[in-house]
Amino acid sequence: MGTVTVVRGEAELYERTAHLFAATEQELLCAANALRTWTGTHPRTGIARHRPGLRVRKLFRLSTMLDPRWGPHARIMAEHGADVRVSAHDVNETIVLDGRVVILAGDESHGARSYSVITQPEVVHGITSLFEAAWRSGTELAVHEADMDELRAFAPRVLDALNKGWTDATAARALGMSLRTYRRRVAELMTALGASSRFQAGARARELGLV
Repeated sequence: MGTVTVVRGEAELYERTAHLFAATEQELLCAANALRTWTGTHPRTGIARHRPGLRVRKLFRLSTMLDPRWGPHARIMAEHGADVRVSAHDVNETIVLDGRVVILAGDESHGARSYSVITQPEVVHGITSLFEAAWRSGTELAVHEADMDELRAFAPRVLDALNKGWTDATAARALGMSLRTYRRRVAELMTALGASSRFQAGARARELGLV
């Protein structure tokens, strides 16, 4: 019979799960929406330190890959043998260990972040299936980085136009683009930022220091 245990803060999570990470032999799955979610979880070993024979798959959220800290982090993971993909959608922040244990990052609104450590087989299976679905729809890191190089080339100018409140026609003329191209660039930028509106795209860009 499996269990669900809720812990508070990364220090307690480390103390309660270090032995589970040490016992992981076949595969570690990791999904993250924010760089800091898991980086402090295992201060002595770090989830980046991959043992021979252990397959590691990491799924990162597209919008946060615009943060300049993320690109190097993802490349380091890949250089250490991890399979890395990027998702255009929000992902549940999750770690799965050998298909036996799931760790879900939870709420931060009431102090230290909660983490749920789950060993109940039916729940582990269901969460793993969700990860696999997100993984299949993700973009491989090399393809993502090529797309990001193009995005970074036009993102500041498009964001500036959005912040100035220009009409699409005015912005397209100022940037030397066709109206169709400008609108496509805006849509691409909103997708990369995980924004549902142009206002939200501007706010998210400010959070990441893009404007």
